[in-house]
Amino acid sequence: MMIDKQKVVSVTYQLNVNDYEGEVVETVNKDKPLTFLYGVGNMLEKFEENIKGLQEGDQFDFKIPSDEAYGQASQDAIVDLPLNVFEIEGEIDYDLLKVGNYIPMQDQQGNRLDGIVLEVGDEQVKMDFNHPLAGDDLFFKGEVLEVRDASQDEINQGHANNAEGI
Repeated sequence: MMIDKQKVVSVTYQLNVNDYEGEVVETVNKDKPLTFLYGVGNMLEKFEENIKGLQEGDQFDFKIPSDEAYGQASQDAIVDLPLNVFEIEGEIDYDLLKVGNYIPMQDQQGNRLDGIVLEVGDEQVKMDFNHPLAGDDLFFKGEVLEVRDASQDEINQGHANNAEGI
């Protein structure tokens, strides 16, 4: 069975940045593969384009340039937020506000954003909301482990179910 829309796909891969011998960012093995519903926008568009038509057992090896992955890092995504934004029940959690920590947040429209703490001042916190891989070319090497038809529930939910059907 070939990878196409309404198929659930399981893959292993190694992701390096900036060339095939660059820093290994992520390794996904057979014991815990990446499983997803193909064609619903949960994966990078160029990732899906590169594996379309592959079958179980096929190997893949491709590059996604940064502009087609997470784009370039932007200075506009580095912002100063008032310290009181981080108050929980009137208290600031300074263990959370350590330089280098990732903090899940929401914008004014309710969209999830992950930010990294760059600086903590007396009144403001400098956060970087660029994707961690912004500006990096992505190099994938992997294998297709399984391709199966998606269930109607998976299609309706827009994602593959795990082993417990969730």
